[in-house]
Amino acid sequence: MTGKTNSEILDSGPQETAPELAKAPATEPSGETAASEPIREEKSLESQEPTSQALATNTPAAPASPTATKPAPPNEDVPSAPLLLTVEDVSHNSVTVSWEPPEKLGRFGLQGYVLELCPEGASEWVPVNPRPVMVTQQTVRNLALGDKFFLRVAAVGSAGAGPPAVLDQPVHIQEIVEAPKIRVPRHLRQTYIRHVGESVNLQIPFQGKPKPQASWTHNGHALDSKRVNVRTGDQDSILFIRSAQRSDSGCYELTLRLEGLEVKATVDILVIEKPGPPRSIRLLDVWGCNAALEWTPPQDTGNTELLGYTVQKADKKTGQWFTVLERYHPTTCTISDLIIGNSYSFRVFSENLCGLSDSATTTKELAHIQKADIAAKPKGFIERDFSEAPSFTQPLADHTSTPGYSTQLFCSVRASPKPKIIWMKNKMDIQGDPKYRALSEQGICTLEIRKPSPFDSGVYTCKAINVLGEASVDCRLEVKASATH
Repeated sequence: MTGKTNSEILDSGPQETAPELAKAPATEPSGETAASEPIREEKSLESQEPTSQALATNTPAAPASPTATKPAPPNEDVPSAPLLLTVEDVSHNSVTVSWEPPEKLGRFGLQGYVLELCPEGASEWVPVNPRPVMVTQQTVRNLALGDKFFLRVAAVGSAGAGPPAVLDQPVHIQEIVEAPKIRVPRHLRQTYIRHVGESVNLQIPFQGKPKPQASWTHNGHALDSKRVNVRTGDQDSILFIRSAQRSDSGCYELTLRLEGLEVKATVDILVIEKPGPPRSIRLLDVWGCNAALEWTPPQDTGNTELLGYTVQKADKKTGQWFTVLERYHPTTCTISDLIIGNSYSFRVFSENLCGLSDSATTTKELAHIQKADIAAKPKGFIERDFSEAPSFTQPLADHTSTPGYSTQLFCSVRASPKPKIIWMKNKMDIQGDPKYRALSEQGICTLEIRKPSPFDSGVYTCKAINVLGEASVDCRLEVKASATH
């Protein structure tokens, strides 16, 4: 501030509040107050001249503040200095400060506050707001990275601006460093499987300010730029392979570096294709209606584990292939239930996540299922007699029914030869009556009574008769009329 007093600097600005703020250190009254007390005004200006001169010549070089002045005598007409001037937030292009109202608002009241800025190493205070504002928090915007400056705020009344409150330390505008962080999507936290020829598109979001430096490696080595493309934006890094090959399988590692900080994330990629067929197959043995096979695993599994084998058979007469076993893991099997007199070929496919192998390995020789020789009936064989008189293994159960709703009676009988079943009501044969339908299957005897009425109540009997004897079971059926209101 060499060559100018504080009053001259503020007066030189185009803002209307600058002269008022400039008069604050000298506590010069304005308007009618100045005319009524000229002697006190003059003394006041003389008494404050050293303070104003000190404020003008003090350069705001660190660590001293640009307003490190000698305290001035209090002036009751202007407000006192605001309290608790504090920096609330600093970003890469702005700063927010707040303060508390002054203890004394002055004799003529408070009109607002004026915030001023002075770059470090400069001597001129620049008003942030052209007019006094009635707020206790302000944000200075459109600042540049690297700016370093002091801030002060003064309360302004009708009689002028009071003494300012000044920040003890300069404000430094610098890039806010946010530690880098990688967020691997859920579907990439497990092995990422692609088929040969498919594209690979890995999008890995990340955070960090300023933008971190991103780099990729494949199995610890640099990427093949001819096959792998990488694009890194402000919030993600994308790795792209147009047509994947099995050699692209492996561990891909993303590394973020930012001002000495480093984070890493890995993604495992597996590129697979269909397996080859088993290397060989042979017919081990044929007996009865069975054939035993054995084969060796494929030389190429398609870059992944096998899910098993599919075994098929074909009759020489038709030539049609039918699957016998699917996803079968052993390399030996026995095929049963072959038809006597037919000849069979067998083939085996390998299978992995991509599907069955494009071709199969087929047996060179046929399995002939020979007709068995007729063996003579051994002497002394006694044929067992399964004849049995009727006996009920499940009797009829008493039953209650509702009029108008069909009901059924059940019992089960055992007999050989098959017995004749007779149904009776109150010891009278009811066969042929269309109201009843009797069924007998596999020893289960059923009598259906269609839409019974109270007249159909009574004792029902099921009788079973064959050449060896007879048996019967009874039950009581009660058809209750529904209650009427």
